[in-house]
Amino acid sequence: MLNTDRLTRGRIASLAWPIILANAAVPLLGLADTAVIGHFATLEDLGAVAFGSVIFSFVYWSFGFLRMGTTGFVAQAAGAGDEAEVRAALARALLLALAIGLALLLVQAPIRDSALFLLGGSEPVRELAGSYFSIRIWGAPATLGLFALVGILIGLGKSKTLLLVQLFLNGLNIALDILFAGVLNMGADGIALGTALAEWCSLLFTLLIVWRVLRERHRDAEPFIPVARLRELAPLRRTLSANSDIMIRTLLLVSSFAWFVRQSGEFGDEVLAANHILLQLISFSAFFLDGFAFVAEAVTGAAAGSGRRRRFDIAVRRSTELAAGSALLLAVAVLLGGEFAVRALTGHSAVQLAAISQLLPVATYILLSFAAFQLDGIFIGTTRTAEMRNATLAAAAGFFLLSFPLTAALGVTGLWLAFIALVVLRAIALLYYYPALRRSIRPVTAGTRDSRRIVR
Repeated sequence: MLNTDRLTRGRIASLAWPIILANAAVPLLGLADTAVIGHFATLEDLGAVAFGSVIFSFVYWSFGFLRMGTTGFVAQAAGAGDEAEVRAALARALLLALAIGLALLLVQAPIRDSALFLLGGSEPVRELAGSYFSIRIWGAPATLGLFALVGILIGLGKSKTLLLVQLFLNGLNIALDILFAGVLNMGADGIALGTALAEWCSLLFTLLIVWRVLRERHRDAEPFIPVARLRELAPLRRTLSANSDIMIRTLLLVSSFAWFVRQSGEFGDEVLAANHILLQLISFSAFFLDGFAFVAEAVTGAAAGSGRRRRFDIAVRRSTELAAGSALLLAVAVLLGGEFAVRALTGHSAVQLAAISQLLPVATYILLSFAAFQLDGIFIGTTRTAEMRNATLAAAAGFFLLSFPLTAALGVTGLWLAFIALVVLRAIALLYYYPALRRSIRPVTAGTRDSRRIVR
């Protein structure tokens, strides 16, 4: 388990930087796919890949609980010293991922048809996007399984291994995309085939890594696959409850971002494009802040599982200090270099002016967002998912309500102020629940099975 008594700021940084690099590798794959299609295929192929990527991003983001829930349960079990429960938590997540993946394969046609209907586009693009979807969907069970495996790596503090997995996935994906879409001239279908194959190869690669990690930790008397624990209903109910809470929370956030984009479009194409560019700056900052939040998941979960409140306090304080410092530096970077970044991302003068005029709200959002990121990590690590769900519901409701009067009074700036309120309200709502979370961390009494002391 992670020794949070000796959790220095340097140790937190060493755990965070591989996660930051792993996160940053994700958009690079999208850029590589765009470059391959842009050089070797048609404009319709490019549109098809864009449509297909949007569909899969939404589908997979909806099942992000397979990663987050696994991290929390694994970190707590590791903190409690219950290695059999670590393996059981992973097994439950993998079985759930397999079930969801197979379900997606069974209902792929209605998902594809309804998504393409909502996205619109020209008939050639929709036809190619449908073909892209029909090929790539066969990688769904592998991708969802990877979510669970990534969850255990974060929960055990194996951030460098996570970086290795991400580099393997993206490197293989890019190579296969070049082979199928470029050399073999398969267009969008080649991108889909390369991605699906890379996902399955990465699943097997990561399974082997995790198997070796767990084998090294297997010193308890229970079987490597603790079948008896998998038959117990109480842990399964906790898993399903936590995952449903996280799914609702994620859908609320997705809906909030979608509403922001929709309202941006009400101000015209220039503002819509400008806000899209500014959201990329926010996404870039999230790579860094997510790194510290992921570390918070592991270290606070381990401290909670061990029942050591002092360890928990140290983990919270030191990871949050680094996150706050990073948010400040990122906000200053946006204020000083945001104009250069905007001009580098678009050559349209009207879009440039619209984006540059909102750099202060963007910097403010980044500066204040670290609190919500960190609290999310803490609540995920301690599996207080109902509180996360409720906090996000309150914040989303506040955002929707504030967006109308602020936009009417201040225009685009008012919309950004409402967006800032979304992240601030999330933090405030989670802080409301935080004292009770902290009080719930108590020493384990003699005779109590540690892994059953899930902090709820």
